[in-house]
Amino acid sequence: MSSSPQRSELHRVLIVDDNALLAAVLRDLIESIGDFEVVAIARDGEEGLRLVHELDPDIVTLDIEMPGLDGLAVLGYIMSELPRPVVMISGATTRGSVDLTIRALELGAVDFVGKPAGNSRADWEGSRRRIEDALRASVMMNLQGMRMLARPQLRPPAPPKLPPKRATMAVAIASSTGGPRALADVVPMFPATLDAAILIVQHMPPGFTSGLARRLDQLSDLTVAEAAHGDVLYPGRVYLAPGGYHMTVARGPDGLSIALDTGAALHGVRPAADYLFMSVAKYFGARSVGVVLTGMGRDGASGLKALRAAGAGAVVQDRETSSIYGMPQQALLEAGADFEVPVQQIAKVATMLLDDRAGYRT
Repeated sequence: MSSSPQRSELHRVLIVDDNALLAAVLRDLIESIGDFEVVAIARDGEEGLRLVHELDPDIVTLDIEMPGLDGLAVLGYIMSELPRPVVMISGATTRGSVDLTIRALELGAVDFVGKPAGNSRADWEGSRRRIEDALRASVMMNLQGMRMLARPQLRPPAPPKLPPKRATMAVAIASSTGGPRALADVVPMFPATLDAAILIVQHMPPGFTSGLARRLDQLSDLTVAEAAHGDVLYPGRVYLAPGGYHMTVARGPDGLSIALDTGAALHGVRPAADYLFMSVAKYFGARSVGVVLTGMGRDGASGLKALRAAGAGAVVQDRETSSIYGMPQQALLEAGADFEVPVQQIAKVATMLLDDRAGYRT
């Protein structure tokens, strides 16, 4: 006969939220999962910081928008002084809220859960799986990989210019949990003269990838945008798969372009990097590089294997700088890689691999 988890086996969670009703519903949902317990509820940011010191919880759930000390300020303090997994609770009903959520992920939050329209248990029941996934990711989090890193400065906007040619080379990137933070370390390090298109699949719900694209565009010399169906691929452009859509490369009347679809999820996710990688292998072959960044699960492993079989280069993020080493590790096991490097070196190594392949024919 099975027994319930012993107290010593429970993961201790602190909730920080100024909405008492929402916090109570969130507590009930968290404790219904089975191996998590809520040790306290803080009503504002200042009380939250005090309880982090006093109770030393394993995980913190943190509302982004609160009066007084807001969620970003609390997160910044936790990550710099008392690092531990933090899950953001985001309203995300406006562009400003979405941008705050993206900034929180960049600062080191494990994941986020969007608030439903109401605060009742029935309203939140649909978010139960999302909450559980975020908490499970928190348990697996690599605290060393969560350390605060210097962020690139925002770049002044470059004058618009028409790309002179279609892309004949590509970099395909897969990322999941911890990915927004890793992408902020990778994408801005690619040179403005990069002679390749960059295509990114980041596991993220609909409505948030536009904010991530805006943030990466602010940080980068390259132009970054959420991809649209039919976008022609140009060198020096970064195309981010929109949440809820698989993104692949297709051949159209104007050359290679973006194809989006809402087909069945793969590995439980949509967009899935495996689909992107396999299409890049088909159309770019040896004139491409695949990159697998931090994340849970196995997405990207089969696709990286297809890329390597087509002659492409392969880079994976190392264990030490990965928030969660699941995807990079699985990619190494199934496909191998030319390089396994810290996140800060990925753009440099990928660019080098592209330079090595510049003379290859597609």
